[in-house]
Amino acid sequence: MKRKSTSKPSFSAKQRAAALAAAAETPVEDRENPRTRSSDWDKAIASRSLPELQQKLGTRRRGPGKKPAKVLTTLRLPVDTLERWKATGPGWQTRMADALSRVPHR
Repeated sequence: MKRKSTSKPSFSAKQRAAALAAAAETPVEDRENPRTRSSDWDKAIASRSLPELQQKLGTRRRGPGKKPAKVLTTLRLPVDTLERWKATGPGWQTRMADALSRVPHR
């Protein structure tokens, strides 16, 4: 019994053309992952390999044995509370951490 080739396209050229014609003109915006701006790349470091990148950076950001600045944890919050924080825009996690650090300890 001869096996079917899996590399065969599942759509015909005509179907692909129809799908592209029906696609929206403007891209869908995602509040969680906004488009980058050219200013976001001003301080970017381009390299083609890890050794090249390490050479360009020159120094390690954290040495061995240093305590982490933050700790990963799980926190269960009401959906509406989390949505309100996210609605404040990028940096909401930092703002939430700052607000929580200002709460007096009992």
